[in-house]
Amino acid sequence: MSEIHCGLRVGQDVPDFKLETFEPSKGDFGEISLETQKANKKWTILFFYPADFTFV
Repeated sequence: MSEIHCGLRVGQDVPDFKLETFEPSKGDFGEISLETQKANKKWTILFFYPADFTFV
């Protein structure tokens, strides 16, 4: 299996994606897509924790 590296820089467009979400106030799962956010002219901030929820 080959690895895919994404080299995005500030100001470049992010490829469209979909993520499964959980809304605690509703107690239900849902989905969010970048394409929908763009269509609705919503700002989206992406941040990552590369080692989040891993044992040290």
